[in-house]
Amino acid sequence: MKIFISGIAGFLGSHLADKMISLNHKVFGCDNLLGGYLDNVPDKAEFHQVDCNDYSTMLKLTKGIDVVIHCAATAYEGLSVFSPNIVTKNIVGSSISLITAAISNKVKRIVYCSSMARYGVNKVPFTEDMKPRPEDPYGIGKVAGEDFLRNLCDVHNVEWVIAVPHNIVGPRQKYDDPYRNVACIMINLMLQKRQPIIYGNGKQKRCFSFIQDDIDILAEFAFSQKAKGQIINIGPDDEFITINELANLVGNLLTFNVNPIYKKGRPKEVFLANCSANKARKLFNYKPQCTLKDGLKKMIEYIKQRGPRPFKYHLDLEIINELTPDTWKNKLF
Repeated sequence: MKIFISGIAGFLGSHLADKMISLNHKVFGCDNLLGGYLDNVPDKAEFHQVDCNDYSTMLKLTKGIDVVIHCAATAYEGLSVFSPNIVTKNIVGSSISLITAAISNKVKRIVYCSSMARYGVNKVPFTEDMKPRPEDPYGIGKVAGEDFLRNLCDVHNVEWVIAVPHNIVGPRQKYDDPYRNVACIMINLMLQKRQPIIYGNGKQKRCFSFIQDDIDILAEFAFSQKAKGQIINIGPDDEFITINELANLVGNLLTFNVNPIYKKGRPKEVFLANCSANKARKLFNYKPQCTLKDGLKKMIEYIKQRGPRPFKYHLDLEIINELTPDTWKNKLF
């Protein structure tokens, strides 16, 4: 089959492209390289450096495609409170552009990668039947994309699936980005003999998932009848740890004496975030294979191989006031 993957140079999209190529599918993809690395793109994929907001190009690229998997997004939950224009433009606008082009070209199925941010302030563990209660513009944008997808696909008779991955870790993640990916930021800092910076008291709790534990089931969503018309969380739900514990775990793996620098909490940050994997277990016999510790080891190996890097403040702050984290205002990373 012909598979089109948006965000193919990104962390999730590039791994998914590898998986689809290994299954002997023809893979096409696009990326604006805002959040990925060009060398992430598999050699056997047909790559186009273009933004999903470019509708006329999306219309050309999705012609003859069987399945579209929409991974591209400016996945900046915390930053979206201070740069809502650029973040939501590359979530809502880009999603509508690609979804419209795909439907116009009569693709069979669209798989939309949403986010745990859709659940917001719901009680943990988050389940798919909960009403979305997003707290920040990023989450609001993701839910809007879901609504557009279901509305348009149902009207025009195109199959849809909404995947909800959460806090993915692993090789190829953009680790010189100061705005997201807490585990990557910690590893990059500690490899430079610098202390991790933690927002709030560090007692926020998260459940992390290793990339391959998301990719294998996400690939199934492209074809399985069991996934059609479903919202499905993907990722483990059993290692629910605090940010403080994450810092200590990374420190232990790097033999680094951790003494975090604490900064004021960020507005609209969800304190407890953990997705139930029960639906994925029931429908797909989902069983994560990689522990958080082993996943972090693989990330460390990847970052060591490429070398620690200075952080690049590649996105502008649109709202700067007393609430804006000084890590971003004053470029403290």
